[in-house]
Amino acid sequence: MGRYDLALIGFGGVNRALAELISQRGDRLAEELGFALRVVAITDLRAGSLVDTHGIDLAPLLAAEPGELAFAGLPGGSAEPRNEWVIREVPADIVVEATFTNPADGEPALSHARWALAAGKHVCTTNKGPVALACRELKQLAAEHGVGFEFEGSVLSGTPILRTAERMFGGLEITGVQGIMNGTSNYVLGRLEEGVGLRAAIAEAQELGYAEADPTADIEGHDVQLKVMILANEVLGAELCREDVIREGISKITPEDAQDAVSKGLRWKLVGSATRRPDGTVDARVAPVALPGDHPLAGISGPVNAVAFHTDLLGTVTVSGPGAGRIETAYALLSDIIAIHQRHHADDDTAPAHRVPQETSRV
Repeated sequence: MGRYDLALIGFGGVNRALAELISQRGDRLAEELGFALRVVAITDLRAGSLVDTHGIDLAPLLAAEPGELAFAGLPGGSAEPRNEWVIREVPADIVVEATFTNPADGEPALSHARWALAAGKHVCTTNKGPVALACRELKQLAAEHGVGFEFEGSVLSGTPILRTAERMFGGLEITGVQGIMNGTSNYVLGRLEEGVGLRAAIAEAQELGYAEADPTADIEGHDVQLKVMILANEVLGAELCREDVIREGISKITPEDAQDAVSKGLRWKLVGSATRRPDGTVDARVAPVALPGDHPLAGISGPVNAVAFHTDLLGTVTVSGPGAGRIETAYALLSDIIAIHQRHHADDDTAPAHRVPQETSRV
């Protein structure tokens, strides 16, 4: 049985959840997938960095409260994250990038991906920034070095929207996509319909863990803007930049607006869309839309997300599922690792790089 050694860049909720999956289900996953997973490096802005090329014991790290975790003083530990050194120099097969999203320039995640791919390491990420802003460059860099760049979790968390389009829609022409891609804004709009004010609804979303301390990216549509770019470029073959995607958030919608819409059989939703024009160009935008009740996205409530694909032969096909959540997003990373194995090593008897005797394949 083979094994993939992982370097986890960022140890917040998502990569921590992936470590939990590996720690708690490692044997079962290895038996089911045909390869084992082992973490050999972890970096984190607050905790520092930890390296053990023989495999990190994850249990004590996961037992500590996230805010109390510190790698300094541990064997192979440092108070400094040392991201570049870890990514470039530590022997690992896959770099798992799960740091914060920077919608302006994609950094530092973009550099993390570049360093890893140039070093001949596979990359999987949940980070929208590098995917939206530099996906073509990163794919080319991956191809030059014979490795994979996977990013399923960058749009709908654990819901496999990109692979659904890639693998399930063969023979169809996709003419457009339209989606509810931000659970925070969707939850807030639902509360506005119930008469709750915008600030109070945002505060509720923050208490429930749907919204960040600074909810601007969700409420003003920046988050969905990046996701629309990814969908337009990956599914419709566009080459959009941020300036090509018209953006408007939901901050101007009042409870009265939302309730008036409901009385007319409509529901306000923050909709991201990309549509192919007759001349082949793509119109892309993010804006609040009052959808009729029979629209496939009108019934999507709370933190659930959905994307409707408009096709030539099947009409509209809608896929819905969780658009957030640490476990759900960690599953997206696991699905990326599986995709890397299938694309690069499934038919290679000598891969992955590390061969582990069956009786010692515990991770």
